[in-house]
Amino acid sequence: MTALVRRAFAEAVGTGLLVTSVIGSGIMAQRLSPGDVGLQLLENSTATAFALTALILVMGPVSGAHFNPVVSLADWLLSRRTGGGLSGRALLAYVPAQVAGALGGAVLAHLMFELPAVTVSTHQRTGSGLWLGEVVATAGLIALIFALTRTGRAALAPPAVGAYIGAAYWFTSSTSFANPAVTLGRTLTDSFAGIAPASAPGFVAAQLAGAAVGLALVGLLYPRPLPASVPDHLAAADPAAPART
Repeated sequence: MTALVRRAFAEAVGTGLLVTSVIGSGIMAQRLSPGDVGLQLLENSTATAFALTALILVMGPVSGAHFNPVVSLADWLLSRRTGGGLSGRALLAYVPAQVAGALGGAVLAHLMFELPAVTVSTHQRTGSGLWLGEVVATAGLIALIFALTRTGRAALAPPAVGAYIGAAYWFTSSTSFANPAVTLGRTLTDSFAGIAPASAPGFVAAQLAGAAVGLALVGLLYPRPLPASVPDHLAAADPAAPART
């Protein structure tokens, strides 16, 4: 197995298990807390945040644990300016792997709960408020990830990203999909976590817009990676501190 194939496989497995955690915890929440949507959301968001943290820890050393086409796209775009990062060839391998993994993860969740492998969602999620929520959720995710990497704090990504997604379930109107692959996977379930196929294009468009906003924030706040030898608080206090190119 070549290095790129191994990395793409890690992306497929990681994205698949992420979708399994989202849908599976949603199904479990419906069964354990029928009639209480707030409690269902709490159960769903908590399980997703913990699962995402664990998956980043496991897959991060292999592929970077993107699990998200907009994260991969942002990494590739930034690497064109600063070097390093994701190559175009890797981007073309990652995105199909993430989408395939997400679709497989939805099927796995259903089979675990003895449901039909696919139940196309009828849960309509549309409207300017929900799309704005996806822009906010995705922009924050992109800004968080690349702020950490550009300041030498990538080791904090697993808990930070897990915490952010768990919180964004609650402070965004859309409950923070923030991921085109996960959005497509969630069209295959008519459970608590589902989204109707007709609603998915609007969410994906909002996610792409949010990624652009997040990249703009990163460019404004961290135009160049900080040098490893300069502590973050000193760099912030000293605008003349040298930056690594």
